[in-house]
Amino acid sequence: MTHAPPGPPPGPRDPADGWVELPDGRRFWGRAGAAGLLVVDPAGAVLLQHRVGWSHFGGTWGLPGGARHVGETSLAGALREAHEETGIDVAALRPRFAVRLDLGVWTYTTVAVAAPQALPVSVTDRESTALEWVPADRVTARELHPGFGAAWPQLQRRLAAPDAVLVVDAANVVGSRPDGWWRDRPGAAHRLLVALAALTTAGMPEEAPDGAPDDEPLPVVRRWPLVVAVLEGQARAAEDVDGVRVVRAERDGDAAVVAEVAAAVAAGRPVTAITADRALGERVTAAGGAVLGPGRLLAVLGF
Repeated sequence: MTHAPPGPPPGPRDPADGWVELPDGRRFWGRAGAAGLLVVDPAGAVLLQHRVGWSHFGGTWGLPGGARHVGETSLAGALREAHEETGIDVAALRPRFAVRLDLGVWTYTTVAVAAPQALPVSVTDRESTALEWVPADRVTARELHPGFGAAWPQLQRRLAAPDAVLVVDAANVVGSRPDGWWRDRPGAAHRLLVALAALTTAGMPEEAPDGAPDDEPLPVVRRWPLVVAVLEGQARAAEDVDGVRVVRAERDGDAAVVAEVAAAVAAGRPVTAITADRALGERVTAAGGAVLGPGRLLAVLGF
């Protein structure tokens, strides 16, 4: 992980610009915390930044990133900083997971994102001297920023794990709210798909640290699952929405949900089905998936 330089950057200052001092005397830049972007291409190469000499731990390699603005999410802050420092096309990146170092009065969040290829980058500000796509097995050959060096073994293991899948029983979720959905089933399903697409930016927060062992002190705080929505009946006429894979069940929506769960399990992906249908939940569990009720999902979506 990287920290900001020992002095404020030129130009307009955000209210979050400033030092945070820990009781032990350590100081970190960013009153609202900081975030870095771990960008990985399909071959597993990682985008690293060679830090300018005057910066904190100058001359080492780390991740693009810096102080978050007031009210800014970790993802938004990491994307903004990475774009400012590398010029990378952030619209082409897909978030995967975020881990957080929490020091009580200051946090640093590392957001891992997938790039469709080794995208073009260039040094676009004064905080770095070089940028390189480095194969994962060659990262430790560089002189790494101490924070990033300590986090890299855990981050590398996380990157190797497959993305989670969220399979949504759309009929059950839509039917859990008496908002008149029965008058326009395709429209109600489309509204749900639009809300689900928001997970591509909002992600799913983890309710508690996910049981990382003692030598992995960075809990996953948010995940961005691959979202699948199963539609049945009249709802199949709903329009597709970017960011959500739609499965239109010809007859049995429950069977389609179970089939999607089984396919994810066969691919080695952790999978959760969203449904309040007890019988379907039992079938999902038997297929190797987890079950979550609609209420939890709707609360996250604000739907």
